[in-house]
Amino acid sequence: MRAAHRPRAARPGRDPRAELLLPAPGREHVTGEPPSTAVVGGGIAGLAAATALAERGVRVTLYERETALGGRLAGRPVDLADGSGATMSRGFHAFFRQYYNLRGLLRRADPGLRALTPLPDYPLRHRDGLTDSFARVPRTPPWSALGFVALSPTFGWRDLASMNPRAALPLLDVRVPEVYERFDGVSARDLLRDIRFPEAAHHLAFEVFSRSFFVDPAELSAAELLLMFHIYFLGSSEGLLFDVPREPFPQALWEPLGRRLERLGVRLRTGTAVGGVRPLDDGGLAVDAEGTSDRHQAVVLALDAAGLRAVAGASPGLGDANWREDIAALRTAPPFLVSRLWLDRPVRADRAGFLGTSGYGDLDNISVLDRWEGEAARWAGRTGGSVVELHAYAVDGDAEPKEVQERLVSQLHEVYPETRDARIVDAHHEWRCDCPAFPVGGYHRRPTVRTPHPRVMVAGDLVRTGLPVALMERAATSGFLAANALLAGWGVRGQALWTVPRAGRSRALRALAALGRDR
Repeated sequence: MRAAHRPRAARPGRDPRAELLLPAPGREHVTGEPPSTAVVGGGIAGLAAATALAERGVRVTLYERETALGGRLAGRPVDLADGSGATMSRGFHAFFRQYYNLRGLLRRADPGLRALTPLPDYPLRHRDGLTDSFARVPRTPPWSALGFVALSPTFGWRDLASMNPRAALPLLDVRVPEVYERFDGVSARDLLRDIRFPEAAHHLAFEVFSRSFFVDPAELSAAELLLMFHIYFLGSSEGLLFDVPREPFPQALWEPLGRRLERLGVRLRTGTAVGGVRPLDDGGLAVDAEGTSDRHQAVVLALDAAGLRAVAGASPGLGDANWREDIAALRTAPPFLVSRLWLDRPVRADRAGFLGTSGYGDLDNISVLDRWEGEAARWAGRTGGSVVELHAYAVDGDAEPKEVQERLVSQLHEVYPETRDARIVDAHHEWRCDCPAFPVGGYHRRPTVRTPHPRVMVAGDLVRTGLPVALMERAATSGFLAANALLAGWGVRGQALWTVPRAGRSRALRALAALGRDR
């Protein structure tokens, strides 16, 4: 794709420097017999690929192992002990304003994004009592970073004087893919130690972000941490505040999008696991799923690391030896836990809808769902209670699950003491281990969108895109890129994409950062 610029008034969001990436030129729509494409995986990446393909007239079959769409943001109905029903999911996710392509996907079924609602702050609390807030931090770089330092209780003048400014210079001009070439061999923990950030700021401002990748900073590539800093602090003026769905994920996001896909002619095969993909002698591809073999002209593998390893391992004719070795080397992050508690009384009225935590042991954040999710708010209104969700990332794989669940509740009591006297009406726990790991030195083994087969693409948040995107936005962007690559091969124009700037936005800061590159 090639970069272009639109007039400021036409840009999504408020950032005048967001970059528009134009697809290869081509026809607006498929002509003649539409090519058949299998999209394997119904998460964000698969939904993006299926949407972009179907909108251009491609005949799409979407295979999803689970019975519902959404992937790692799916939900399932549960019956509570009080006889009422609820939707259990893997919990809180922040829909940042920088997520241009994800938000563009959601707009297909919800043009005004009415399903999302903003949270007023993104507070972070350390066990020693220090709390950071982003509500009053300016959004435009470099004032965003300077404002955070000025307003944060974790930075003092002595702390700033003790930092290593030369080691911090790479923060000022993050470029993709150069950041991976320079820092993928360094851990996030070692980078922060080199910079000598104040210990409290290290825990609050950076460890919280690194753990959003479900790993300890010692196990995370410093390149990913630098990329996050660029996306949220110095690369974008969208800021660190975000939106959340007004209702559970299925009702708010995926069911409306699924209905739109069906109107576009997409065949949704939920509850259908794909066992393998076989290249055929005539150039087609056979997708083996649940005892059937369907013939397609192209395939998008929009799977998590374990799913991609499994399909590649069961598809000996797919790719070449190097590609297959790299896929086999993909790893997942440690287990994580989402505990949702239905309490018989409310938490204090001034508690935030979301709170990031550090220093409390297993506990990484707390959400008071009835502050913003309609289903939880209606339950709280009927009962006088509250719905609280707790997250624990990067849990020790040898830990006893029940003990971790109990510790999370104890840590909730420490953070919100009023919950000590609350009776737990019901509790549901989600244990998962399916998020991609981004280990030190692992970048060049991660797959790109293209594979050795010209009509087999890969999409997902584990994919190398060459763009400054991460997490859910990387999933959406890679799905659109996979569709665009196939469409270009058929002479059809693909989806235009947006991204935060692919380099530092300030000429002065870029000049300073160049001093660090010269060392």
